[in-house]
Amino acid sequence: MTYYQIPELQALIATLFTWFITALGALPVIFFKKIDKRVFNAMIGFAAGVMIAASFFSLLLPAAEMAEQSGGKAFIVVTVGFLLGGIFLKAVDLLLNRIKHSKNMSASAKRSFLLVLSVTIHNIPEGLAIGVAFGAVGLGVPGASLSGAMLLALGIGIQNFPEGAAVAMPLLREGYGRKKAFFYGQMSGIVEPIAGFLGALLIRFVTPVLPYMLAFAAGAMIYVVVDALVPSSVEEGKMDHLTTIGIMCGFAIMMCLDMALG
Repeated sequence: MTYYQIPELQALIATLFTWFITALGALPVIFFKKIDKRVFNAMIGFAAGVMIAASFFSLLLPAAEMAEQSGGKAFIVVTVGFLLGGIFLKAVDLLLNRIKHSKNMSASAKRSFLLVLSVTIHNIPEGLAIGVAFGAVGLGVPGASLSGAMLLALGIGIQNFPEGAAVAMPLLREGYGRKKAFFYGQMSGIVEPIAGFLGALLIRFVTPVLPYMLAFAAGAMIYVVVDALVPSSVEEGKMDHLTTIGIMCGFAIMMCLDMALG
């Protein structure tokens, strides 16, 4: 076996690609000096739509399929993982509220932290999934193929483009500088190479819990959409209709990407 056929190395290269695409998605914030509030509301909506679609098509559906293939009760696995994801971020939210009162942490900083945390959590099982796919090829698992693993990495990478923007754009609105918004936007994807390498290395141990992790990430993302993103665009008790349009467009784009790339 030559060095480029080592599953761990293949997984690392593939997930470095997905991280690079995340950075590309966050890059546009570098070129914006100031964005109109209503345009920002549309971007917030787009980010929310992307996260909702990614939660369902990229996380919950694969989690259910993996649970069924392993002989488990898919609805139990997905429900438990999903609710644990929401409970986890709620606990983080409560902790941040205590820090806010004790150390003057702003509500804006709390929203920003939850956003970056949720997308980062979402990227961990995606990286693991890529690593497991390449590791399965190395182990000769029936049905596993190098082309299938590469296609999975390509699909996740393409999805990561709007996700990079989904982190960076709201941070820009919260008052972060353009470079700092880009930095945190691309950093949300850095966990994928780490998780990808570990997934290929520890495939025998990671595979059984991967459905739970996928559903957990989905619950965390939905929590942020409902608790942080959408409320931030509500003014005088009414949500900007551009936010609604953004949600629909973001969801539609991610849905098309997931369904087209399988």
